[in-house]
Amino acid sequence: MKRKLQVFVSSTYTDLIEERQAAVAAILEAGHIPAGMELFTAGDQSQMEIIKKWVDESDVYMLILGGRYGSIERNSGLSYTEWEYDYAVEKKKPLFALVIKEDAQEAKRSEDAAKYSEARNVEKLEVFRGKILKDKVCGFFSDRKDIKNEVLKSLSKFAEKLELKGWVPASEIERLQKENALLKNASGNFKTEADFLELFNTLKAIKMQTPVFGTINLQRPQTPTRSLLYLLYEYANALVVGIENNNLKSKKDRFLYHTLCPQLQIHGLVSSEQVVGTRYRRFHVTPQGTKFLEYLIKLANSLEKK
Repeated sequence: MKRKLQVFVSSTYTDLIEERQAAVAAILEAGHIPAGMELFTAGDQSQMEIIKKWVDESDVYMLILGGRYGSIERNSGLSYTEWEYDYAVEKKKPLFALVIKEDAQEAKRSEDAAKYSEARNVEKLEVFRGKILKDKVCGFFSDRKDIKNEVLKSLSKFAEKLELKGWVPASEIERLQKENALLKNASGNFKTEADFLELFNTLKAIKMQTPVFGTINLQRPQTPTRSLLYLLYEYANALVVGIENNNLKSKKDRFLYHTLCPQLQIHGLVSSEQVVGTRYRRFHVTPQGTKFLEYLIKLANSLEKK
């Protein structure tokens, strides 16, 4: 499914405005959803409860740490930024942090020490930085380009984690519902619907090297990789008519008879028989294969109309 992960972006604010903008832009570019305390206003609940709610509902927590420690939360004695980080760790949220490099921080300090340097809580900032480095979930940045690269790299890894639910567009949910309905309708010749779905996913996972038939296109690989599911649909007409071994002159016919059909036979979709009155053999689609092809054609037609 095309999931959109919600990413909670945490940092001190006034000294890292440009860096946060770079992170938000990268998150959006990657097709995901940024969230952060400056993106919405507080309601009747306390600020801490609102932070908890948004961290809980986010899929990934991201921290940007510069040269400031930030405003102190009264009860814990920690900055809001460190408190958010600790809460995300406590909740075992997938997280990553971006820490400013020393030379980049020195350049900011030279530009405006009051804006970019910590004056009151230097020791707490160092302890917080040490905690992040010890957790080994961080990258480093000097500028907006570094932040963009680190965000895109990290989110590509998180997007592969199936346990992260994320947000699924309504159009994708509708497509899956249609596909599931077709699966149910098409599973009549199988013992269970689960058997039918298992075969669908099995054929989709099996990859085959296929030769190029016809005119050679130098812009495309000469042995493209296709799934067994794709090849079954691509050559459905030939398989329904039947493929005999008495006239295998073309590269395509030899591929279908000697390579594709034996693979489909393993899964009960085609079978081989002696052609009556001859010494030739023919591969033809089984009843189960016919039902499966019927499903594939309906599914392809429904997606084309989408």
